[in-house]
Amino acid sequence: MKRRKKKQRRVRAGASGSAPQSADRSPHPSRSNRRAALLKIRNGLMALAVVGGSGWYLAEEVRATSREHDLSRLGNGIATVVQIHDPQCPTCRALQRETRDAIKSFGPDEIQYLVANVRRNEGQAFARAHRADHVTLLLFDGKGNHRHTLVGPHTAKDLERVFRRHVKKSAGG
Repeated sequence: MKRRKKKQRRVRAGASGSAPQSADRSPHPSRSNRRAALLKIRNGLMALAVVGGSGWYLAEEVRATSREHDLSRLGNGIATVVQIHDPQCPTCRALQRETRDAIKSFGPDEIQYLVANVRRNEGQAFARAHRADHVTLLLFDGKGNHRHTLVGPHTAKDLERVFRRHVKKSAGG
């Protein structure tokens, strides 16, 4: 049996005739190190922006929620809507979304929105004092006098109309 000769692989020499460079090595190590460092800096800054933005948003949400639950703001001279709210009730959550949407069309000095959470002691006491069950909106004038009660779910459009009338009456007397 005859032996075959192995073909020799051709090795391409670099431009200067030096040994070939491996595939995983860059022709300019300082450029690749700089590029890698800049990419890490860019990615780090992007991650920092995302984390910082998320933190800011969550902090604002917590602050807004705590302001909504501060029932001591009732009677501060601004017409007020207080929702008797159970956070575990889907109808209550839907009413809360609609109420917040309706309130958006008002200025901060026209009307304020407060939540009496029936899962908290203060919310329970407030609901009992006003003989109201969850899925209820209580409307108060600027002096804190109860003027109107809305029971059950409503659309944001309907609520906005009711709130406009309430603000007019509260401002007029």
